[in-house]
Amino acid sequence: MKENKETGEVNTSSKHPLDEISTMLKGETEIEDEILFHLPSPHIRPDHMLKLGRAIHEKMSKRNYDGIVITHGTDTLEETSYFLDLFLQTRKPVVVTGAMRSSNEIGADGLYNLLSAIRVASCDEAQEKGVLVVMNDEIHTAKNVTKTSTSNVATFQSPQYGPIGITTKNEVFFHHKMTRHDSYPIQHINKRVALIKAFAGMDGSLIDAVRESNVDGLVIEALGQGNLPPETVESLKRAIEASIPIVLVSRCYQGIVQDTYGYPGGGRQLRDMGLIFANGLTGPKARIKLMVALEMTTNLTELEHMFSY
Repeated sequence: MKENKETGEVNTSSKHPLDEISTMLKGETEIEDEILFHLPSPHIRPDHMLKLGRAIHEKMSKRNYDGIVITHGTDTLEETSYFLDLFLQTRKPVVVTGAMRSSNEIGADGLYNLLSAIRVASCDEAQEKGVLVVMNDEIHTAKNVTKTSTSNVATFQSPQYGPIGITTKNEVFFHHKMTRHDSYPIQHINKRVALIKAFAGMDGSLIDAVRESNVDGLVIEALGQGNLPPETVESLKRAIEASIPIVLVSRCYQGIVQDTYGYPGGGRQLRDMGLIFANGLTGPKARIKLMVALEMTTNLTELEHMFSY
């Protein structure tokens, strides 16, 4: 991709990236490419993610590919990656990569990241690890990776967990294993889930507005270990009475939410009210998971189980 510095438009390059890196790939590597979408990443919607997942399943069913590489804009890369991680039912490597600097900028990183992603997707050790994100010589799980800087090439990090592997110019190294991975064979992705962030002095007006907009679910980035101002409690009760499942994450980028405090709006009261505590997910990823989960069930006990790992 090339960025026009005067207009801000982003256009495709006349050079095919695979032509430029083909000499750097091992001779036995055979690559096929297909363009499914031509969209800036802020334009990506969950239905695009589902279409992409279906296309990967179709590709895998027609030919015995060793792996799949997806190039994606970085703004929503982590959300698409996590959706695919939840949706795909394959042990083969699926790797998502992107670029922080376009091809006409000094220090462009797209080709190098693409080359690294292809090497990871061709690696036997990358199997059965879920969807991976490869950027800047690091291999991250789709579940844990997040964009931490608006412009730094080392933006993709996995706070608290770190990368599960690294790439060098010639090798791929893994130093962690997946402990658990579940997939959900949904057929549709039509549920509407809202995401709001808690703040000091917050009242229940935003929660009431979300409830009145007829959403199917709500994710709240709570304070600290999973606490909210007491003025939100009555609005939360009204949302729960309206059968809207509410998932709680922390606005902190490390740690997990817990039912520690029993004061009004504290985590213990919120769990007793029926809020679902997500184990270490960010707000955007909890939203993706709740959308997927609601296509499977609306039972609160089953939803809580899905978010327990």
